[in-house]
Amino acid sequence: MTTAAGPLGGVTVLDLCSYLAGPYGCTLLADLGATVIKIESPQGDMLRQFPSSLTGESRFFLGTNRGKRALALDLKQPEGLAILHRMVETADVLVENFRPSVPARLGIDYPRLKAINPRLVYCGLTGYGDSGPLSEKGGFDQVLQCLSGIAVFQGATTGKPQVVLGSVLDYFTSALLAYGVAAALFHRERSGQGQYLSLSLLRSALTIQAGRFVWAESEGRDVVRDSGAGGLTGIHPTKDGWLYISVHSNHFFAALCELIGRPELARDPRCETMRSRAAYAAELVPELRSALAARNALEWEELFGERRALCLGAANRGSTIIYLSFVILTLFRLVRAPLSARETGGECLFFET
Repeated sequence: MTTAAGPLGGVTVLDLCSYLAGPYGCTLLADLGATVIKIESPQGDMLRQFPSSLTGESRFFLGTNRGKRALALDLKQPEGLAILHRMVETADVLVENFRPSVPARLGIDYPRLKAINPRLVYCGLTGYGDSGPLSEKGGFDQVLQCLSGIAVFQGATTGKPQVVLGSVLDYFTSALLAYGVAAALFHRERSGQGQYLSLSLLRSALTIQAGRFVWAESEGRDVVRDSGAGGLTGIHPTKDGWLYISVHSNHFFAALCELIGRPELARDPRCETMRSRAAYAAELVPELRSALAARNALEWEELFGERRALCLGAANRGSTIIYLSFVILTLFRLVRAPLSARETGGECLFFET
């Protein structure tokens, strides 16, 4: 496999991660041009075992680990550990997602690898951080959603907690990992020194909710599930299909009122601001949904688009791919496995690299 072009071209990353957050963070680095070598135990990444319609392959594993080279090493054996140490000599980055006590036990902790290569950027990803009473627990996306309050925030106003499907916390952590490694590499260019980076799913779960952890002294701490819009902004049923509508701004609310045949609501003093509309939402939402029942989601989407109101039909995966591919940016291409870095795409488009 040839080195891919990109801003991280020439950077070598050793990926010792399994499952999703760590491996996909390294895939993002590969998308930026880094040469990523995935190092697995002889048993392989557990993600390879996930059910799949592909014979002998896991679709989830292929999508998560595209654009990498691969190597199996038994780090519990002296020969395997010696090979890794030789690879560290010329590597730029090493990423692992073991529990905090494991790297030292294996002989791959940062102090030892720093002695081999002082310029190494070492990224340790854990569930709950490097220290503390939960540090040795395994961390998983949906578990951390429940611990951090994300699950409580989801669902209907009076419904039970719900996790956000799609491993959103894992993918957010992947982005933070790539962001942190890129920043550490930039620092190394100026200082000549590598460093240790610590990431955790718990820290990511708190970071993704930054706006929810700011309160006034007089405010309660109970979760409100309506994003401050009282239920107006959200997913609503139509004649056929579901429609997401955002009416946070007065401009969008006025456009919505006109489209559903109730322009006078935009001039009602009770609807003057987002906060006042939220207080009046118990009466507004039934009127909105009654009007939406006249058309299907696609018809409303086209009509709203013409009037510059924010809405979009809630799509399944297949229709999402079709819409994004042919209407917006041609983001998807059909390629056959095995994939090389040159065949895979990137999340950012660079015009000079």
